[in-house]
Amino acid sequence: MKQLFDWLVTSPWSQAMAAAEWVFPIVQTVHFIGFALLIGTIAMTDLRLLGAGLRRQNAADLARELKPWTLAGLAMILTSGFLMFSSSANAYPNNPSFRFKMTCLALALLFHFTVHRRALRPAASGSRAKLAGAASLLLWSAVVFGGRMIAFV
Repeated sequence: MKQLFDWLVTSPWSQAMAAAEWVFPIVQTVHFIGFALLIGTIAMTDLRLLGAGLRRQNAADLARELKPWTLAGLAMILTSGFLMFSSSANAYPNNPSFRFKMTCLALALLFHFTVHRRALRPAASGSRAKLAGAASLLLWSAVVFGGRMIAFV
């Protein structure tokens, strides 16, 4: 893994990230906007599953309408996150907050594309849908918490 991380640090995109002091903050801003899109749209659906807000629309229709925004946010965070990671690929894996964030992100994505998707089906029971919405909110909150803590550890 060390060879891969060394290669990432010397890659052209990593060098571009270090070339000017304004590049990293712009990429980080794109990352934050992507998270706002991703988690915002998922949270709207989760809150609907929990019975809070947007009661005129069922959760499945809401998720379907928000899907392009959710996927755009996902693409933004994955791309910008990879660029930020590559700029310090040797340091991030040693950061416990980074490892926590990546674990929670993997779990949240797995949950979102499996259990959460099933909870949106009309045949899903109300209690299972509520549990899925609450678990999803918890997982995505943990991702944000882990990301915020990276700078402090």
